[in-house]
Amino acid sequence: MSQTAVQNPDAKGTDTVLDVELRKVFKVFNGETAVRGVDLEIHQGEFFSILGPSGCGKTTTLRLIAGFEMPSAGEVVIQGKSMTYVPPYRRPVNTVFQSYALFNHLTVWENIAFGLRIKGLPKAAIAERVKETLKLVKMEAFTNRFPTQLSGGQQQRVALARALVNRPAVLLLDEPLGALDLKLRKEMQVELTNLHQDLGLTFVMVTHDQEEALSLSDRISVMHEGKIEQIGTPSEIYECPQSAFVADFIGDTNLFGGRVFALDASEIQVVTETKMKMVVQKQSASMSLNPQEAVVVSVRPEKIQLNLEPSCVQGNCFEGRLKHVMYLGTHVHCVVELTSGDRITVKQPNTFASLPDPQTPVYAYWTPKDCLVLACRDTA
Repeated sequence: MSQTAVQNPDAKGTDTVLDVELRKVFKVFNGETAVRGVDLEIHQGEFFSILGPSGCGKTTTLRLIAGFEMPSAGEVVIQGKSMTYVPPYRRPVNTVFQSYALFNHLTVWENIAFGLRIKGLPKAAIAERVKETLKLVKMEAFTNRFPTQLSGGQQQRVALARALVNRPAVLLLDEPLGALDLKLRKEMQVELTNLHQDLGLTFVMVTHDQEEALSLSDRISVMHEGKIEQIGTPSEIYECPQSAFVADFIGDTNLFGGRVFALDASEIQVVTETKMKMVVQKQSASMSLNPQEAVVVSVRPEKIQLNLEPSCVQGNCFEGRLKHVMYLGTHVHCVVELTSGDRITVKQPNTFASLPDPQTPVYAYWTPKDCLVLACRDTA
């Protein structure tokens, strides 16, 4: 996994300072609601990601912040000032697009200087700021090249430089690494992390790539059908999802529908639709569930263990048979069909001298603290 972002030290202690606020924002296109009452607070100096599947409203939300779209209702506030009727070029933000949107007839230097020339800055000031920004993105040696003479990663750096040279308070990133191959994308993730730490600016990134959001962000907003499902740190989003959608969208998980059979102060017993009895550790004392309430149990593939003999784990040990075994280098991905008929995915560390054979009888087990129970109302 790529380098994890650490929030800029200069930004620590500034949680009360907000660079971006969305207050009950709606956006309707031809009768279709793309953004539904979004409330959002983005702290100064934060690397904040808006994550979700295609069509969830994340790009529209970014465009509302940038000023390329105006809210149908609600308010966008940047650095304490309402942006109602403020055009994009007057907002203290700059956007880096997935397509880069560079001018192919201009050199790298001219692309970066373009915005400063439009603002009418003196030539000496333009030269100084372009030089500083080229150094920041490590493109000093390419000043006289045209975009078509650059690699994808180099074009991405120029697009970043063109946005940063204007010294925005907030940098908006619209799927910034989506056009790059996997290896280059990993390298650019580290570059973005370093830039964020060096500059102390507020970064707001839209992406559908879960790993990218988890590895780069201080906080993540997960969107679904125009609404925010959950906001939290990467570890909160992954380890403590608040809905079945978030659990399923962020990484891989096994979901079991069922009903609460019994519960006490520390554990919840669930009977699944296929009559499996599971024990789940209660996540918080304030968690409110009732007997017979419909729930979903989530178990991450890496939390499940496989053994040829029954485990001593009480409540969560189920007999099954291997159906598929896939070697993926660092780990082995298994599909197990339980005697209940449920199929589960299991991720095991690569410690096998040889891969187990499909159809091998196995027992899958996990502890009560390694699974989560989620109310079905969250998925409605």
